[in-house]
Amino acid sequence: MTAPSSAPSNAGIRRLVIALGGNALATAQDAGPRAQQAAVEVAMEQVAELVASGYEIAITHGNGPQVGNLMLKNELARDVVPAVPLDWCVAQTQATIGYLIATALERSLARRGIERAIAVLVTRVLVDARDPAFSNPSKPIGNDRRLVASPEPQRVLDEASIVRLLDDGGVVVGAGGGGVPMVLEQGALRGVEAVIDKDLCAALLADHLAADALVIATDVPGVALELDSDRPRWLGRISADRLGELHRAGTFPAGSMGPKVEACLRFVRAGVGRRASIAALQDLGGAVAGERGTIVVGGSG
Repeated sequence: MTAPSSAPSNAGIRRLVIALGGNALATAQDAGPRAQQAAVEVAMEQVAELVASGYEIAITHGNGPQVGNLMLKNELARDVVPAVPLDWCVAQTQATIGYLIATALERSLARRGIERAIAVLVTRVLVDARDPAFSNPSKPIGNDRRLVASPEPQRVLDEASIVRLLDDGGVVVGAGGGGVPMVLEQGALRGVEAVIDKDLCAALLADHLAADALVIATDVPGVALELDSDRPRWLGRISADRLGELHRAGTFPAGSMGPKVEACLRFVRAGVGRRASIAALQDLGGAVAGERGTIVVGGSG
């Protein structure tokens, strides 16, 4: 089932940030390499269509299932090889998922006769060492749903490189898994054991890239009210003001849809004329066109 929106329009939209959900790429039922590659290929077919239509695109992605599974592998093998910290695991999953995305997109573009530079950038993101999240782990990762710290993203440290690559006409894969979390201490950066929320980082990145639209692809058709009922009410086109009211009322769970809604609200409210979408992975093209998923627009209309 899809969540339709009314009044489809993509007029004025040129630069996109597309955020692929980690759970949309690797389900609890099948997080194996073949399943993840197949999901990426579905997504990149649609991204290739968007590239062919002339959009400038930056791609980011989640890594909750993947980074959690990597941490578990570390623990199981710690008596054989040294375990590595969580920030290292974030960087490793950025590279792995990024390589899958770049390879699949390259193939999809080639089938359309399009040559385009695709860059995968291992990306660092600044967080505050005093962020209260470090003393209150709340971000579930992996199949065992362990909780880790999830501090607020403050700045994408490699943002200038992403901008340069986009301006030169490339497709950029960056800030995967919310970015590798870094703190600044005595003038020097160091990695910390945490996972930044991918959607909040995507909103920050999209804002600083002056993107026209943010599209969050996930494993459900959009945002729903009464999701646990027999007849959930899927939201189509909705104003930031109305969605904000629902969000403040605690309608959307903090561990799943809440951060996605918050990311959309932050992005839309930070610039005039912006639009944000939450849609199923297979509905990427429809979400950009304003025809699928939940479409968040500015104002109260």
